[in-house]
Amino acid sequence: MPLEARGTVVATLLDFDGVLVDSEPAHLAAFNDVLAPRGIKIEEREYLDHFLSLDDAGVFRTALFRRGVTLREEEVRGLVAAKSPRFMARFAAAFRVFPGATDLVVRRAARGPVGIVSGALESEILFALEKMGVRGKISFVVSAERSPASKPDPAPFLLALRELLSLSSSGSAVAVEDSVGGVRAAKGAGLRCVGVAHSFGQGDLRSAGADAVVENLASLTDALLDDVS
Repeated sequence: MPLEARGTVVATLLDFDGVLVDSEPAHLAAFNDVLAPRGIKIEEREYLDHFLSLDDAGVFRTALFRRGVTLREEEVRGLVAAKSPRFMARFAAAFRVFPGATDLVVRRAARGPVGIVSGALESEILFALEKMGVRGKISFVVSAERSPASKPDPAPFLLALRELLSLSSSGSAVAVEDSVGGVRAAKGAGLRCVGVAHSFGQGDLRSAGADAVVENLASLTDALLDDVS
């Protein structure tokens, strides 16, 4: 029986920014560093409402498009490249893991494969996993570079499910997300999804389709994650 989105849970698919690490303020500041020469500033409310689930390329495209500018792909790549070191400098200087994140990864890895499914760059994800001491617990990473589209498109999760097929022939997976767009991406891939209200309110995550919602990682029990009824 091929691995399905529903069934006995053997795999956990974790978002990265906003679920494991408190990195969104550093992302926003780095975006604004790069956009400042263009006279553009993304306000926090705009970032949360429109950009939170997008990868870096998607943020730059959308931010400029909302202001009447259409970017060429080489311009997008240049902006992404300029943003990365600015983000990493802030991220490394003020590295913060959400309480319970390391324990969550360790617990879930003891029950089955754990994958990271994120719009972040792979180098950013691996840096954090090394700092957390859990890189060896992660079976695979679906990063911005690997996916043909970013959340809220289901493409990253569909790619993750293909990764899981190479690891397991039966069972299912559950996703953990903190954003409306992330929840929609997981549900679009046919996954059960638990929302963590780090970035959006519980009501917003439920309205987006989350099967269950918790306030924080301390409330994210294995019983809840494994409940696929």
